[in-house]
Amino acid sequence: MNNDLSLHAQFAKVWDNLPGWGQLAAVNHTSISRRFMLTGTVFFIIGGVLAMLIRSQLALPDQQLISPALYAQLFTMHGTVMMFLFAIPILEGAAMYLIPKMIGTRDLVFPRLSALGYYCYLFGGMIIMASLFLGVAPDSGWFMYTPLSSAEFSAGPGSDFWLLGITFVEISAVSAGVELTVSILRTRAPGMSLSKMPIFCWYILAMALMIVFGFPPLILASILLELERAAGMPFFDPSAGGDPILWQHLFWLFGHPEVYIIFLPAAGIVSTIIPVFAGRPLVGYRWIVLAIITMGFVSFGLWVHHMFTVGIPQLAQAFFSLASMLVAIPTAIQIFAWIATLWTGRVRFELPMLWMFGFLFIFVCGGLTGVMLALVPFDWQVHDTHFVVAHFHYVLIGGMLFPLIGGLYYWLPHLSGRMPSMHMGKWAFWLIFIGFNATFLMMHLTGLLGMPRRVVTYEAGLGWDWLNMLSSFGSFIMASGFGMLILDVVLHFRYGQKAPFNPWQADTLEWATGTPPTSYNFLSLPTVSTRHPLWDKPDLQATIRDGAEGLKSIGHGRRELYGTEAVTAQLREVIHLPTHSWLPLISALFLAALCISLLSRAYAIALGVAVLATVSLFRWGWVNGAHKVIAPLTEQEHQRDEPPLHSRTMNGPGLWGMVVTLLSDGSLYLSLLFGWLYLWTVAPGGKVPDVSSISISMMMLSGVFLTIAVFVYRRMVRSLRVGSANNLPSKLICVFSFGGLHLLTLIYVVVTSDLAITDNAHDATLFVMLMFLLFHSSIAVVTSGLQTLRAHKGYISQLLPYEPAVFSPFWLFTLAIFWLSFGSFLILPLVW
Repeated sequence: MNNDLSLHAQFAKVWDNLPGWGQLAAVNHTSISRRFMLTGTVFFIIGGVLAMLIRSQLALPDQQLISPALYAQLFTMHGTVMMFLFAIPILEGAAMYLIPKMIGTRDLVFPRLSALGYYCYLFGGMIIMASLFLGVAPDSGWFMYTPLSSAEFSAGPGSDFWLLGITFVEISAVSAGVELTVSILRTRAPGMSLSKMPIFCWYILAMALMIVFGFPPLILASILLELERAAGMPFFDPSAGGDPILWQHLFWLFGHPEVYIIFLPAAGIVSTIIPVFAGRPLVGYRWIVLAIITMGFVSFGLWVHHMFTVGIPQLAQAFFSLASMLVAIPTAIQIFAWIATLWTGRVRFELPMLWMFGFLFIFVCGGLTGVMLALVPFDWQVHDTHFVVAHFHYVLIGGMLFPLIGGLYYWLPHLSGRMPSMHMGKWAFWLIFIGFNATFLMMHLTGLLGMPRRVVTYEAGLGWDWLNMLSSFGSFIMASGFGMLILDVVLHFRYGQKAPFNPWQADTLEWATGTPPTSYNFLSLPTVSTRHPLWDKPDLQATIRDGAEGLKSIGHGRRELYGTEAVTAQLREVIHLPTHSWLPLISALFLAALCISLLSRAYAIALGVAVLATVSLFRWGWVNGAHKVIAPLTEQEHQRDEPPLHSRTMNGPGLWGMVVTLLSDGSLYLSLLFGWLYLWTVAPGGKVPDVSSISISMMMLSGVFLTIAVFVYRRMVRSLRVGSANNLPSKLICVFSFGGLHLLTLIYVVVTSDLAITDNAHDATLFVMLMFLLFHSSIAVVTSGLQTLRAHKGYISQLLPYEPAVFSPFWLFTLAIFWLSFGSFLILPLVW
């Protein structure tokens, strides 16, 4: 027993956070996820207060509690806070907390990236909220349609706060998407094949991949609009070849997948909780997995149904109307599977189940109105009315918030080690359920009676008076329910009864950790051979706690976990993780300072801060990964009982992280290419000059240098794969040299080009394309120079071949986008 206690103490010494201010350097997924969830809750309260101000203004006709200018800021900030600062981050936080525990591992695979993501989210949210407290909040709606959000109609800094802050938050979301995708695919417990993975993990995997592909279009749109506002590049100005409809396309390329990014994790909570309280496995596991994948794909083909009234062709309207109705099929599969699980089980009506039944009722109602809105003639009638407001609140609150609160009560014993209060929990549920329906059911009627969205007041006698009063009254009932919920949770952590082990008799691995869990989750990592490990092996928790499973060594002082095959979960390597660090916080602070400098139009300061941020990030890269201090080579390297350390391999998690990151980067590039083709072929004033403003021959020469650099780098990586590291520093010097020639030639092309970037959208888009290429080429060249130095220091060798394999896809991506840009932006317009 003493040996067991000593082993736990050694693990705690390695995995616990630093004390005091050192908590800010924490990278442990449990700490970071709690911060995400707590911060998201604070933003939810702020968004709720904004909603109550809106409903107070609309309670009576001809109300003058709030000025029209402030009201426009309030409804813009309410939507922004709820969609960007609450819904996505709090679900990501829940996923970060649960995923490692559910898949039987100790942490997420890129812990410092998680910390950076949180700080980006926190600082981005603070920048956005600062605009409200400074009285300069954006007032163009949470979707920021142009030209209303452009400099002509929004001359103040409100739109700039939104654009820079949201871009900061979106970077956080994408980093979480990369983190969760790679962690789920590569760190599951040995034996936990994809067919044995908890259903919640399938939902989170789909959500993470949708974030990876879905968020870059909005990042690009925000960059383009900020460039238009700050530098006069006319991407959305029809008089200069731009088009405001392009903003709508880019926004809803993000916006509609986001609805399902919010819904899928919530549905994952439902699919996790219902089988536990039904006392039986989920009906139709494989059908639900298929529905998840289908929904993820189909959701990217629905964005135009938000644009039925902007004048798109009728054929496109028919296509997107059909696609919008088809998405109801995978949704229905899940609903019928949940009902079948309840029907065939022996249901225990505990507090979490109350929220599940509330979800089923409200979400089905919201889904039915969604099918109605998918019909173009009906959409034309109710577009921009309160009917649409009612619909998306039924879908988003019913589809996301009710499951989230049910999940909160379900996992509260895991977070706190205490059981929730049934009495206060039921009061909170009924107040929220009744208040919600009283608020938003009435809005369907006001919408059908013609009440527009976003109006600050209305005349008496239009038939809207009593409906709006009832909606406002219901909103205060709902707010009191949320107050009761928050009070219940706060009191729970102090007065809740101590929870027994696995209090709900659940089947998933997170309940095999401590309640609350230790910083390392599992003393020894389990092997899983079933989809329901705690039902099939009730003593598994004791086995893990006693160190009878795998990877219980800690004398080396490293944070380690297993790396497994993506599909079969066969054991492949031992992944060593970086420990706590101040670098994520420092990097995020520099990036926040960069945003503030841009907001202040202090471009000289912004340039200096950008340099500091770049240095910080490269310093992070230097001490991360396969650094000798983290996992030094030893004479007993080949005598380990465990598989090899991932830094001795060429297919570790870093390679997977690079590939997933480049998928997101590729989505950003394809969004830019889509914008280029749209402005060229669809925009009313779009045209291409007869003579290119860019030197074709110099671009070709730059491409030749890049191709040679990539060829040499790939040959070097291929040699490392077969165990040969001959002339490694010389090869890296060759790559650096040709890469440098490519970069210098590209810079020359940019400097000597005759682009009128403020006169027409065509040249402005070409400039953005060149900057995109320069950004990637600069990273590739600088990194290859650093790798040359690392090879001289012995950080890269025949025994440590990891880093070149990780960076090889980036060189290939840089080469691909260069030649694709050359063909699409420069050659195609000349030969078309």
